[in-house]
Amino acid sequence: MKFEEYKEYLSPALAKATDLVVVEGRGCYLTDVNGDKYLDFVQGIAVNALGHSHPAVVDAICKQAGKLINASFNMVNYESTLTLAKRLSAYTPGNLNTIFFSNGGAEATDGAIKLAKAYTKRPSIISFQGSFHGRTIGATAITGSNSKYRKYYEPHMGGVYFTPYPSRDLCPDGFDEEQRSKYCLSQLKNLFKYIVAPDTVAAIYMEPLQGEGGYVVPPKSFVEGVRELCSENGILLIFDEIQSGFGRTGKMFASEYFGVVPDIMTVGKAIAGGLPMSGVISTSEIMEEWHPGMHGGTFGGNPLVAAAANAVLDQFEDGKLLENVNIMGAYLKEKLYELQKKYPIIYDIRGLGLMVAIEYSHKDGTPAPEVWSEVRRICFENKMLTLNCGINGNGFRFATPLNVKKEELDEGLAILEKALSQMKGQEE
Repeated sequence: MKFEEYKEYLSPALAKATDLVVVEGRGCYLTDVNGDKYLDFVQGIAVNALGHSHPAVVDAICKQAGKLINASFNMVNYESTLTLAKRLSAYTPGNLNTIFFSNGGAEATDGAIKLAKAYTKRPSIISFQGSFHGRTIGATAITGSNSKYRKYYEPHMGGVYFTPYPSRDLCPDGFDEEQRSKYCLSQLKNLFKYIVAPDTVAAIYMEPLQGEGGYVVPPKSFVEGVRELCSENGILLIFDEIQSGFGRTGKMFASEYFGVVPDIMTVGKAIAGGLPMSGVISTSEIMEEWHPGMHGGTFGGNPLVAAAANAVLDQFEDGKLLENVNIMGAYLKEKLYELQKKYPIIYDIRGLGLMVAIEYSHKDGTPAPEVWSEVRRICFENKMLTLNCGINGNGFRFATPLNVKKEELDEGLAILEKALSQMKGQEE
């Protein structure tokens, strides 16, 4: 079976990074129709928390499928979904204990926007340059990581304003971390002063650790400053934890690193071990303003998916999974720093836990997306799947399973070094 035979039946809007037709996945590996095995360091873009086809997840799906697949959460309640909601609330920060289940990250984004507007009765949303929140109309309107996501869809949802995120690319040259924090907070205050009155803003929507924008970890002072501005002005703070949540950073949620609790949080990707699930999570007080009929969905809270999500949560209970994320994340960074000494084209290494990226730049500091393209090609030839990130497309992000083993990291790092060693003009 060849992908080319089926291209005419599939929309080109969903871009394909490869032409692989895969038939099986186990742990860190995918196998294609030719029997070739690939080391998968993408994992559905950080979706497979436990790797491909984890036995506990497969078992939970099979058992639930034999009992009930769907009857619409609008009509009845499901045991597996109610159990998941209660268990998940034990992990969420602060009083974020009330959950609306949906199917994908962008759907959760739209839901969170609607909830914020319903609660505050305000029209405007502030988002950040470099952000990615999804591709539905609402999510696209607050996404600022690449203009291609927004092209031809104007006019977007009104009342959306952007301000810089404290990344190197969006701040003046030469600024250190704290200077970037102060600069971006001042730009946010200027937005209030010159463009949008704060008492008309329903929410500030942010990733506590930017994903698509380059795996950018903001300074603690910045996150604290945004929280303070929200509290002072009656603005809800929404954290998009769709990629950074569920243990990816070494804590259950990235917000824990900053000691900041949002008013609303969105989750998705890894929540159900590979099946489509997301959620909007908030306090009961805020959720009470989301009256019956103001939001909904046919498949949200599906019992089959909830069963898989419960199986994923089981793996977090003894603390060993998060421990592995921190140990393997530290090991990965250590090895990447060793590569950086040998290959100066690696300009930066950043991230938390197993949400780690490297950035390729030229000697003068300018982005080098062509290096990423060549490294990706060589890695693929050596049977490893990779994914980029960053607003300039010059980042290499690692999205391994959370239970990745040292030997699997070593295998991927060896392939990466092979690619780097074949690069020409690395220091130009």
